[in-house]
Amino acid sequence: MDRNYALEFVRVTEAAAIASARWMGRGDEKAADQAAVSCMRKMFESVEFDGRVVIGEGERDEAPMLYIGEKVGSGKGMKLDLALDPLEGTTICATGGYNSISVIAIAEDGKFLHAPDTYMEKIAVGPEVAEVVSLEQTPTENIKAVAKAKKKEIEKVTAIILNRPRHENLIREVRETGARVQLISDGDVSAAIATCKKTSGVDILMGIGGAPEGVIAAAALRCVGGNMQGRLTPRNTEEIERAKKMGVSDIKKIFTMNELATGNVMFCATGVTDGSMLDGVKFTREGAKTHSLVMRSETGTIRYVHADHNFNTKPSIWKTEY
Repeated sequence: MDRNYALEFVRVTEAAAIASARWMGRGDEKAADQAAVSCMRKMFESVEFDGRVVIGEGERDEAPMLYIGEKVGSGKGMKLDLALDPLEGTTICATGGYNSISVIAIAEDGKFLHAPDTYMEKIAVGPEVAEVVSLEQTPTENIKAVAKAKKKEIEKVTAIILNRPRHENLIREVRETGARVQLISDGDVSAAIATCKKTSGVDILMGIGGAPEGVIAAAALRCVGGNMQGRLTPRNTEEIERAKKMGVSDIKKIFTMNELATGNVMFCATGVTDGSMLDGVKFTREGAKTHSLVMRSETGTIRYVHADHNFNTKPSIWKTEY
């Protein structure tokens, strides 16, 4: 995959982040999300590639733009698949919270799992403990394995978990081991990446979140040497049938990181609000400042991109409030 695509796609996440950041703290989740989706869809037209959305805003009849299967890009150039979330953490953005991002993962044609829009049980860790955790183990066993591999007391292990009623038993079990729990309202892609950042204080991500976000997170962890596993947890028969139609024959299968995202992958993310990984969009008199992350699995290169955007010299799409 041409490494120049990395900078092309980070321009897309920058624009989507700026569009949604205009709605930061204004209490309107739908408007913030729509701004990011509309801007990202338009920006793809400026990139020369033959793209297909495999993880997006939902099925075609549920999403007018960036739906699963939609063709994007100029239509010329390399065939690429996209797993994207124009605004991960819509509630976070609408309430002015922490860790909202705009994100795109890119892979060669056919290299992403076609995950249905259902739930997925996940476990994610950084490079130090990549080989010692598994969804086949209990939460207690995984916490103990992390502590042993990192040579630290269990009391110093921190698990990050989505704050949902479905995780009541998981949270209780993790706390009973003596480990600490960091609860988040949204944004488990950022949380998965945080396990690979030594300064984040996060050791392991556990629990059930969106399956599409699981594929995006796997692509990111492929780039930084972490590890992740996922197992679909559909809520009803309809979701099971949808998964089977998308090629998942064994609903109980535990997918490895390399099965979720294989081959050479790229990952681009731009902060919408401030977070542990990226700074949020800051508007200036002339335009805006953005902070982005660009990673490639092929080389393991991680780039942080600070950009100053002057709206006076940008195309109109950068100035529009959707």
